[in-house]
Amino acid sequence: MLEDHTTAASSPTEWPTAYPRGYAVVDVETTGLARDDRIISAAVYRLDARGEVQDHWYTLVNPQRDPGPVWIHGLTSDVLEGAPLFHEVAEEFAARLDGRVLVAHNAVFDWQMIAREYARAEREAPVRQRLCTIALSKELGLPLPNHKLESLAAHFGVVQQRAHHALDDARVLAEAFRPSLRAAAAGGVRLPLLECRPLTEWADRPAALIGRQAGGPGGYGTYRPSSWRPSRKRPACPHPNPGRYEDGKRLKQGMRVAFSGDTSVERELLEDRAAEAGLHVATSLSRLTSLLVTNDPDSGTSKVVKARQFGTPVVDEAAFGQLLRDVEPADE
Repeated sequence: MLEDHTTAASSPTEWPTAYPRGYAVVDVETTGLARDDRIISAAVYRLDARGEVQDHWYTLVNPQRDPGPVWIHGLTSDVLEGAPLFHEVAEEFAARLDGRVLVAHNAVFDWQMIAREYARAEREAPVRQRLCTIALSKELGLPLPNHKLESLAAHFGVVQQRAHHALDDARVLAEAFRPSLRAAAAGGVRLPLLECRPLTEWADRPAALIGRQAGGPGGYGTYRPSSWRPSRKRPACPHPNPGRYEDGKRLKQGMRVAFSGDTSVERELLEDRAAEAGLHVATSLSRLTSLLVTNDPDSGTSKVVKARQFGTPVVDEAAFGQLLRDVEPADE
């Protein structure tokens, strides 16, 4: 479960004093992308203040349920059956994160999965800040064709050996983060650090113990998700629609925002954040829609097709998350 690699190398770059003193580059593989899904493997590369690798750690985790898309992560029920439960690795995982900035590719997803697991274990992860490498690559203006990890790796000449294996994904990200961090330090770039707020409550419904995949011999059938919070009707947006979002400018309260396709953050949570910022969450797309948020702008969903027809601006989830940090107040 534990692997270590130590290096004493350091970067000669003159370093900004405001930068963090250490990083934990993290990747987790999960049973899915929803709020009720579970971590099935986790890896952490600990880096020093200048991005040099100090050690790394990897573990499998028994999710006590169907492992989900085995064709993606390759971890079957048989492999995971003898793995430790999350609460059994929580202390070691926490030791790897303690006092460091959590770094991940689309970090809000990894952080939320970790926070939920710690909440289930009635503990809190010792993480106060996170850094998303997608956001950092945008701050640096890297000429990437998209925001996939493989594109970031290719830009820095990092060779990926086992995609969707937590340890290799964390290694690739650590190797790509080091030159990104050095470039940021050399250019005096402010790191896009965000606060990590731990969950304090969690309630699970009874779930079947881990066995074979659903649909196979002895499969469980449909997995019943746990309870996150009661559903509720979202109140109407109190602000008038100021029009369409313009690239390079701020979102403004009252703008109509629609979402399409899969999101790393569970859709309802993403919509709640938009509503709390004063935006109008639209369930459909029309000529009045200010912005469409989608991670797959080339898909043929009805909203994407209409966005093309109407000329509606489109941004991905990571960019939308950055825009939510500074929403302009509505006109009085």
